[in-house]
Amino acid sequence: MWNTLILDPMINILFWIYSIIGNFGVAIIIFTVLIKLITHPLMAQQIKGTQAMQEMQKSKQFQEIQKKYKNDREKLSQEQMKLYKELGINPFSSCLPTLIQFPIIIGLYQAIIRALAVTPIQLLDLSTHIYSFMNAAALVPIQKNFLWMDLSQPERLPIFGVGIPVLAIFVVITTYLQSKLLTPPSQPGDQGAQMTAAMNLYMPFFMGYLAWSFASGLAIYFVMTNIITILQYAALGKVNWKNLIPSFGKSLGKSKS
Repeated sequence: MWNTLILDPMINILFWIYSIIGNFGVAIIIFTVLIKLITHPLMAQQIKGTQAMQEMQKSKQFQEIQKKYKNDREKLSQEQMKLYKELGINPFSSCLPTLIQFPIIIGLYQAIIRALAVTPIQLLDLSTHIYSFMNAAALVPIQKNFLWMDLSQPERLPIFGVGIPVLAIFVVITTYLQSKLLTPPSQPGDQGAQMTAAMNLYMPFFMGYLAWSFASGLAIYFVMTNIITILQYAALGKVNWKNLIPSFGKSLGKSKS
């Protein structure tokens, strides 16, 4: 089921783009853009649901319920659900798009890794995923060179005899920028915001480690995903510049007032 619905279509679309472009690095970039465009409505729905939840939590009704039933969690939950229903808010609307996108992200990762097959066993496994109408013999093995990289190997740019993981550094930077720009404003003492801040600190280094350790084709996907996500949020007017440049955010707020 997983291969039929997710993995096989992604591998074959990736190879179809490669057959037209003739460069697998560019094919990964185009494929990433295509996936982000397809999942854009889900992201927009998630943003809308998250914003509705935040506005509700700032409302007087919600705060009164929090105070009134702070010692009765069961009653608090019931009253919150009533408020959700009254305001027409689905508490799961911000989570569902993420759950839907998660298998797409995993499938895309697996598609890139399998497409970069190098060993006979990997090539044999790849052949089981390529559709019969695709001319697999003409496509496999793929041309793995892109700029200074071998896309099947971890990326290193040789500078004065030292291999510098340029893409891994870009992954850390773009992941950090994404986490800072896309994090909504929080209230003082918000435990959820504190957890988010901790994740924003560790995640860039975790993603950078993956980019440093795995095939550079995957690192290209990470960088492109981060950049496109920031552009999507910016297009929707949801980039929070105050998190990145506090002084800029303050001056921006003054100019608006």
